[in-house]
Order: sequence, then C-alpha cells, then structure tokens
Amino acid sequence: MNILKTGRLILRELIKDDALFVLDLLNEPAFHNYIGDKGIRDQTAAREYLQNGPIASYQKNGYGLYLVKEATSGSSIGICGLKKRSTFDLPDLGYAFLEKYWGQGYATEAGSGVLNYAQKELQLSRIVAITHPDNKGSINVLMKLGFRFKNVVNLSGFDGPSKLFEIDLN
Repeated sequence: MNILKTGRLILRELIKDDALFVLDLLNEPAFHNYIGDKGIRDQTAAREYLQNGPIASYQKNGYGLYLVKEATSGSSIGICGLKKRSTFDLPDLGYAFLEKYWGQGYATEAGSGVLNYAQKELQLSRIVAITHPDNKGSINVLMKLGFRFKNVVNLSGFDGPSKLFEIDLN
C-alpha cells in the first residue's frame, strides 16, 4: 500500500517480497557501521525481519518503516519511516539508503514526506531520531528537516552512544 508520494519518491509499506532488497540494504558496510549488524544473512531471515519488524509495526502502531522507491525508475533505493522503540515515548524517524543513492537529497525528501504524513495523517506532534555520532550525513539530514540535538543516549542493542534529536511538528 502506498503511503505517500513526494516529487521524486514513492513510499509504500514493506512486504515479504521486499526481502532481497532488505537483505542487500542491511548488509551494506555503512549500515553495519552506522546502524548495526542485524545478523540478516539470507532471504529467509530478511522475510522474518520484515514480518517481525515493519509489518508487525503497521499492525501494532499504525506506522513503520516504508520502502522508498524512485518514482521514475521504480527502483528501490532505501527505507524511511517511523519506529516505536520501547526506550522512547515518542516515535522515532528512521531511514537508510543504498550507498549509491547518497548525496542526492533522497533522505531529506523522504524524511520530510514522513514528517508531513506523521503530522497530518497520524496526528503526531513530536518525533525523535537517533544517529551514530560519526554519521555526519545523517546528522545533516536531521538538521535540514528541523530536528534539534537533545543529548547523547546509550541504547541497548547499539555499540556505543547515539545522538538523540527531537522535532516539534506543531
């Protein structure tokens, strides 16, 4: 199901058939460095990740991570959406793109679309985001989107500290 469209992108719910793309994305070196190794090594594990992660989140929370596709080519280029972490009271903006699509404004465009959707459709007023302290590209995206740095946090499942950002959508 399509969730939103921006000038260049279409965001839709992830499905189990997206397992091969997700397998590639989750095993890129930058994903391992900045987000972490999810231990997904084959399509079966990728399908389970999708079922127990984004797909379960749509049903439980009414939102989740979405597949980002280029509108003109139809190519899958990344994921972007909202996560509900037990650590935070607020939803968390998350995104990851194949490295060959970095530096083209896709993360900012997708993130802006998700924030607009969160405010207008989901009636959310505040969102958080976390990033690896060394991920300058991600920090720049968050700043462009209007997030402000809040503090450094240590989260279970992450190697080392993360920078926590927040945005007020009102």
